[in-house]
Amino acid sequence: MKVRIKLALVLLTVFLVCFGFFASPLKAGEEEDKLNDLNKKIQEYESKISELQGEQKTLASTIGYLDSKIGLAQTQILATEQELKILTEEINQLSAKIGILDNSLADVSEILSSRIQETYKRGLVDPIHYLFTSSGLGEAMSRLKYLKIVQLHDRDLLFQMQKSKMNYDTQKSLKEEKQKQEEELKAQLQIQKVSLDTQKQEKAYILQKTKNDEQEYQRLLTVARAEYQAIQGIIAGYGDETKVGHINEGQRIASVIAGGSCNSSGTHLHFMVVKNNEVQNPFNYLKQVSYRNCSGGGDCVPADSFNPSGSWNWPLNPEITLNQGYGHTWAVQNTWVGQIYSFHNGIDIEGSSNEVKAVQGGTLYRGSYNVGCSLRYVKLEHDNSDLETLYLHVNY
Repeated sequence: MKVRIKLALVLLTVFLVCFGFFASPLKAGEEEDKLNDLNKKIQEYESKISELQGEQKTLASTIGYLDSKIGLAQTQILATEQELKILTEEINQLSAKIGILDNSLADVSEILSSRIQETYKRGLVDPIHYLFTSSGLGEAMSRLKYLKIVQLHDRDLLFQMQKSKMNYDTQKSLKEEKQKQEEELKAQLQIQKVSLDTQKQEKAYILQKTKNDEQEYQRLLTVARAEYQAIQGIIAGYGDETKVGHINEGQRIASVIAGGSCNSSGTHLHFMVVKNNEVQNPFNYLKQVSYRNCSGGGDCVPADSFNPSGSWNWPLNPEITLNQGYGHTWAVQNTWVGQIYSFHNGIDIEGSSNEVKAVQGGTLYRGSYNVGCSLRYVKLEHDNSDLETLYLHVNY
């Protein structure tokens, strides 16, 4: 009788564990509600950012846009931390369930092993034995009937134990899966924290460049607009150009202007590749090189792609510093230049010296384009090719 009671208690424990009676559904529901609220807030930020995208016509609207991006990054971090909190609690509950199941199944196995051995021994006894050891035929029949009931009951218990073992294995697999999710969320959290730091640096960069002054912001807009107009005019062939003659690959053709110059706020070379009056991606022609990617604002924060895959030497000596990449750049998406153009038609770079070299052999032209000031450049028409390269913000 004691064995049966103990066995019943063990199986009851297994049942309660399997069906989650030790969990706290109320608390779990509260945590899920918090996560849902954070996800709704994320959607609100994303909607607001979408509305503000491309509307940074003033410094205030630009800062509002960046503040929304910072708020989004902060809320994403909170949501991930909340997911981790929920997941950690689920893992803890699974660990507790697995521990209880492990102990309970060990007890069940021990009890059933003893029971089965006993009933097996009884099953080997010749039924005639019960007839001679009983007070009568009725008692002998009762003892045989009881033995059969016990054997059937033991088989049922074995079946239940097998089901519990399967549940145990399921709980272990579920725990392993959630632990994997936990590691993925931790990695995601680190990426989000880096993103938040980057967003804050970007805002600081805008404030530093504009001196937190609306007039300075508008001046930068004017400079960017004039530079864009000049570049479009140069590509279209409207620059004032003088033919110099043939130049070999690697030969010096100009020098980058140090500091600010016409429609340029600082030292850099604007390098373009043009084919039939259409700009091309310079990275498709330039080869791998040592570099720093400082295209994201702040203290040399990487943002734009730097993926050279061609064979040309670079127009500047390495190490190359990328200030703005090609195409839909960080500056286009986050600064005043996005009000002027939506696609950066070249790359802005610096090198270890200001010496500018021909990336290929060809015919060299020196030119300038006047937009209130004289923007100086050189153009190289490549030998045996319909390609030409342009080098802006230079002296010759």
